[in-house]
Amino acid sequence: MSVTPYSACTSILIGKSASVDGSVMIGRNEDSRPAWPKHFVVHPATTNGQTSFESTDNGFKMPLPKTAYKYTATPEWTAKYGLFEEDGINQYGVAMSATESTYANDRVLAADPLVKDGIGEEAMVTVTLPYVKTAREGVSRLGTIISHYGTSESNGILFADRTEAWYFETGSGHYWVAQRIPDDSYAVVANQMAIQTIDFDDPANFMWHPHIQEFVQQHSLNPQRTGFNFREIFGTNNQMDAYYNLPRVWYGQKMFNPSTQQATNSHVMPFIRQAEKLLSVEDAKAFLSSHFQETAYDPIGSGDPVDRKRFRPVSLATTQESHVLQLRQYSQPELSGIHWLAMGVAAQSVYVPFYAGITDTPADYRRGLETYSPDSAYWVFKQAGVLVDPHYKQFGDQLKQTQKELNQLFARSVLQTDQQAKRLAGIELSTLLTQESTKNAELALKKYRELSAKLITQATAFSPLRYHQDMNL
Repeated sequence: MSVTPYSACTSILIGKSASVDGSVMIGRNEDSRPAWPKHFVVHPATTNGQTSFESTDNGFKMPLPKTAYKYTATPEWTAKYGLFEEDGINQYGVAMSATESTYANDRVLAADPLVKDGIGEEAMVTVTLPYVKTAREGVSRLGTIISHYGTSESNGILFADRTEAWYFETGSGHYWVAQRIPDDSYAVVANQMAIQTIDFDDPANFMWHPHIQEFVQQHSLNPQRTGFNFREIFGTNNQMDAYYNLPRVWYGQKMFNPSTQQATNSHVMPFIRQAEKLLSVEDAKAFLSSHFQETAYDPIGSGDPVDRKRFRPVSLATTQESHVLQLRQYSQPELSGIHWLAMGVAAQSVYVPFYAGITDTPADYRRGLETYSPDSAYWVFKQAGVLVDPHYKQFGDQLKQTQKELNQLFARSVLQTDQQAKRLAGIELSTLLTQESTKNAELALKKYRELSAKLITQATAFSPLRYHQDMNL
């Protein structure tokens, strides 16, 4: 069986002073195939867990500590090709999303090839998130693993806690860098190495493989006369970037910096920007569910047919799930973190808020195989999108109305739950957070099932066998 490469994601990172409520946020669309279900689970903490990991994908092996912290995750429906747990928040309030697939150039791969049985996307969350207490520890742990075992892919990885957000990039088999997103800034990334100048005199805001400077110098890899620009040294600058990757960065920066004029596929767009206004979790979700709205490049817009298919949009049919991991400024990690999860295509789904303190997920979120089944959350949201797609003009407004209604209800639920949760701790807190998160998830499923029922009923009128007959003929 041929498996499509995991190479199409889009990411966003937002610093705490760049957000309206002081939240640190990281988010990403997990893109692979149009029918490849995800589950949503909670792994409990353990002091006697498995002591080793071995990948079912490429044979990567490493030892693990016995003590593992509780964390949320979105694994595949099958472990045959690897776990791909992808995103989650652990009990210490550390969030991780992995990965944003990127591409290294031939020069660096000749000097340090990718490692066939090194760590890959499918294992990164599993061997990192349950074992760290801060975002910075997450960067350090993953960096140590890659330096020692190597990696089978070039990737970008997102880390956050309620203090800071980090973006981590692998540039070859063993070499990597990471940059702290400034508190007053944001970044959007789209399948291209993004980190630019590395300041090796600033370890508070940059981390790196301990020998990366020597490696670059030894192999004469730096095309610049001065400085150390990771994107220029390790990344690509080609036609795929121009049509597949850069336009998504352009659109994200257009959303948050509308006064800035940039070419759609400019190769010199900055990695880090300060938005013109403070950003909310709704802004992060809007970017991840976007498809070039209000431009000539919207695939479901009214522009020229050629322009509508010119660039690859952020949200598309191959999205398995989309998430925004929000870390608010509450001292309790259980309350601070919200795992906003949209199963399926973000543009057609809805982001459900799951508190980090939950102890379980609804049964429908833990079900779903490759073939459609009505009791799977993934398939409930995908079904609505499939029904809307061929009749967007007739059904699009009904989908938007359902999304709008749920978004308002979820925002209200979070406000009310926060007020109750502030007074609680321990099992009372986790019980409330699990209960309210489950209510929101069940409400989303109920509304989407009702939407699909209406759309199926209305679609019966669109059959080509139904027509108006003139009885005078």
